[in-house]
Amino acid sequence: MITVDNQTDTPIETAHLEPIAEALTPREVELTLCDDAAIRILNREHRHIDKATDVLSFPLEGDLPGQPLGSLVISLDHVHTRAQELGHAPEEELALLFIHGLLHLLGYDHETDRGEMRAEEARLIREFGLPESLIVRTEGTV
Repeated sequence: MITVDNQTDTPIETAHLEPIAEALTPREVELTLCDDAAIRILNREHRHIDKATDVLSFPLEGDLPGQPLGSLVISLDHVHTRAQELGHAPEEELALLFIHGLLHLLGYDHETDRGEMRAEEARLIREFGLPESLIVRTEGTV
């Protein structure tokens, strides 16, 4: 289950994210949709990087009954800009960022693994019928 908090005035469909979450975890995922200014503040506070980013993941420690897996924060400014640049729907860009962030919540880390996270992203992109161009991005060639 996904709990969505859209903190922007921009509506965007999120129902297509539920099957992705259900395929990967039985636990609740909190999803906050914000703008570049808000995600920049979070990125500065939590990663000491003073710039906007696309997605941030905040896993929760422990496995108490009913406890969410963690929280994802995604910039809708980034979603719309990147979708327009690459010629696909904002919902598809949102799905890619959701997959990426959710894999981080599950313990994957593309900065330290040997390609496992990228391979899992590519598998999920295919499984959920997302554009093949998103696979190329996860492999670091775009």
